[in-house]
Amino acid sequence: MFRAHVLVCGGTGCVSSGSAKLIDLFKEEIEKQGLKDEVAVVQTGCHGLCAMGPIVVVYPDATFYAMVKEENVSEIVEEHLLKGRVVSHLVYKEESDAGENVKSLNDTDFYKKQTRVALRNCGVINPENIDEYIGMRGYEALGKVLTEMQPEDVIDTILKSGLRGRGGAGFPTGQKWKLARELVQDGGQKYVCCNADEGDPGAFMDRSVLEGDPHVVLEAMAIAGYAIGASQGYIYVRAEYPIAVERLKIAIGQAKEYGLLGENIFESGFSFDIDLRLGAGAFVCGEETALMTSIEGKRGEPRPRPPFPAVSGLYQRPTILNNVETWANIPQIILNGADWFASMGTEKSKGTKVFALGGKINNTGLVEIPMGTTLREVVEDIGGGVPNGKKFKAAQTGGPSGGCIPAEHFDVPIDYDNLTAIGSMMGSGGLIVMDEDNCMVDIAKFFLEFTVDESCGKCVPCRIGTKRMYEILDRITKGQGTLKDLDRLQELAAHIKDNALCGLGQTAPNPILSTLQYFHDEYVAHVVDKKCPAKVCRGLLTYTIIPEKCRGCTKCARNCPVRCISGTVKEVHTIDQEQCIKCGACMANCPFDAIVKE
Repeated sequence: MFRAHVLVCGGTGCVSSGSAKLIDLFKEEIEKQGLKDEVAVVQTGCHGLCAMGPIVVVYPDATFYAMVKEENVSEIVEEHLLKGRVVSHLVYKEESDAGENVKSLNDTDFYKKQTRVALRNCGVINPENIDEYIGMRGYEALGKVLTEMQPEDVIDTILKSGLRGRGGAGFPTGQKWKLARELVQDGGQKYVCCNADEGDPGAFMDRSVLEGDPHVVLEAMAIAGYAIGASQGYIYVRAEYPIAVERLKIAIGQAKEYGLLGENIFESGFSFDIDLRLGAGAFVCGEETALMTSIEGKRGEPRPRPPFPAVSGLYQRPTILNNVETWANIPQIILNGADWFASMGTEKSKGTKVFALGGKINNTGLVEIPMGTTLREVVEDIGGGVPNGKKFKAAQTGGPSGGCIPAEHFDVPIDYDNLTAIGSMMGSGGLIVMDEDNCMVDIAKFFLEFTVDESCGKCVPCRIGTKRMYEILDRITKGQGTLKDLDRLQELAAHIKDNALCGLGQTAPNPILSTLQYFHDEYVAHVVDKKCPAKVCRGLLTYTIIPEKCRGCTKCARNCPVRCISGTVKEVHTIDQEQCIKCGACMANCPFDAIVKE
């Protein structure tokens, strides 16, 4: 037995900040201090508070060290682990603490309002050790369904829980499983698939679950296989997630070694196996039919529906597909019951939701909240608010398929129906915060450019329609737009939503429609006044030198890449607006704040 455990974050964010080296240094220093038999060093998955990585948590008191550097390791080992004295200057601090240190992970504002179900093991166990997962009741749910429950009982439990798919559309999970079990009963193969393709800009929820708790997905897929009568599963994960891929491979190997995947699991007569399929990063392969087409070895393009995958999916056989977060809820629902899960959330949106907080937010990271938590609580209480005293302007949910939620809806409870009602959507869980310095026309253009680039090109509305919309937005941000362009955007958006082949194309206009609805005045300013209120769109900017402040130091002229600034030493300089490329180098280099952007 160890008296202390040092948990070091091994998620992608912390690994990129050097956490792997910290693990080696902790082991070396612990051995040097003679503590090898008393203190264990554990590599975990993501703790959630990515802005503070690399994160080190020392148990049993859950002391939370943030932004740990290599030179801090010896001090933590000598002072905390050897002498029992917390290294206070390295402990995570919050502004709300009035300068006091927060010693325990669970005492932080970031974690207080969270309820971790899908993320329950992330940052807690070593994801590469199946014994640690089993120690957290891992595979107990699978054992329960195979020894105590009929397939219909499993499906009924998922139905009663109210779990809806966490991948975007929010379709009832149990209903999908029920269709796959009942509609085709010819004794042929059925399939269980996991969508781990996660391509939304700013989204890293599924990746973090796979990196921190891969066995939960394997267990859940096996439970689903038993429920619908399938013996084969596939996890479709993008190749850009090397840590997740490696840990999945390790987990699958360990599960097979323990007899938890493969033939005759728990001597029940039920057999189930899982294989990995790596995606090349095509955004469209996040759409279920395109994903299945890609697994089959074909070009990843969507197929018309119906028939739906539950009837004819992978290899034209009955198939269920859920995303990583959906799977991560299944074992806990089986163990704790449908009523337990349904007690969280709102009437039509049960349970919790994982969000990747990004953008203009102090606490960038991964959070899990009960459905019905307000956007204000997520941004201000958990996320720590908008940095630098700026005002919250909007939040983008659902990635390129979602919409922008303005400040007027800051107190909206987050669930499927509420977000849809205000022109956004839940999506897979990306939540990007924007402040007063963001231009909403530019934001819409950014997401549409992504969609244009990622369109598979199979259907005309998406391939051509999104391109035409992008061209209009590009003209508007360059000061070449007209009021008629706003009407054209509305017309094109309606046509694409009604006629695109798959859900990705049908939702592509959402960022434009939501920004047109809530920030129409910004569009008008761009096309009528030829001004960008947020001073972001380069084509509408003007850099001007204030004569009263200019000292004639020549620094602006010397740093101008196109030599459009004239003036001699100690004389007021001027900018040739015809030649100016709006790069801002002059303003950035002026030591007297004599240049303004308008």
